[in-house]
Amino acid sequence: MTTRYIDAHCHIQFEQYDTDREELIERMREQGIAGVVVGCDLESSKKAVALAEQHEHLYASVGLHPNHARDEVFDSAAYRALAQSPKVVAIGECGLDFFRPEEVNEEVKRVQKEVFQKQIVLAGELGKPLILHPRPSKGTMDAYQEITVLLQEAKNTYPKLRGDSHFFVGGEEEAAALTALDFTVSFTAVVTFARDYDAVIRTVPLISILAETDAPYVAPTSRRGQRNDPLAVIEVAEKIASIRGEDLETVRSTLLENTKRLFELG
Repeated sequence: MTTRYIDAHCHIQFEQYDTDREELIERMREQGIAGVVVGCDLESSKKAVALAEQHEHLYASVGLHPNHARDEVFDSAAYRALAQSPKVVAIGECGLDFFRPEEVNEEVKRVQKEVFQKQIVLAGELGKPLILHPRPSKGTMDAYQEITVLLQEAKNTYPKLRGDSHFFVGGEEEAAALTALDFTVSFTAVVTFARDYDAVIRTVPLISILAETDAPYVAPTSRRGQRNDPLAVIEVAEKIASIRGEDLETVRSTLLENTKRLFELG
């Protein structure tokens, strides 16, 4: 398969695809779309690895999402064992979510931070990139700010630590802080219908941007309200090129190379 696009973040191991998963994966192959299937807990991480091992154009990331940090004790040995698969290209998604929990108190933050730091260590020791999930509380950028501090500290121990800030909803300042730490920022199909991120997309160097779908969530304008899938990464790339006012082929090929470089894909 000639890879033309890589969906840097999807969840096609989720139950939303139980009826047509193989058909979708075949359509991805036909359209030259590879994908990184991202785990959110141990079970979904195992499913991501199993899928990736079955299909040449799929890869996996294993990790514990901050919103599951209180439901699952992070078993570093179990995730480390999963990460031994040659198809595992990252650790995550992991980070801090101060938006979704019903109550964000100091204990919630402590647990999330502790679980995130364990995954930083795992990524640093294995030499794999992190897939970050920063979700700030309403009207703030608190999760981005706290994650940036933790990453800055971690770089003292793991100077080659790198990764991607998934579903980026920060501003120019947050993007600049992350790219200064060798992290990329990725945009979803939200950019096809919301204009909130146009300034950031224009400002961030193209070499620091990835395209993703976060499928099954946030379908593009053409399919609003429906289940999303990795095929939408084409529309994300097209919109990024349009917003930046740059040649589509240049943007497509650069996004592809950025993703290959981050995840060390052949």
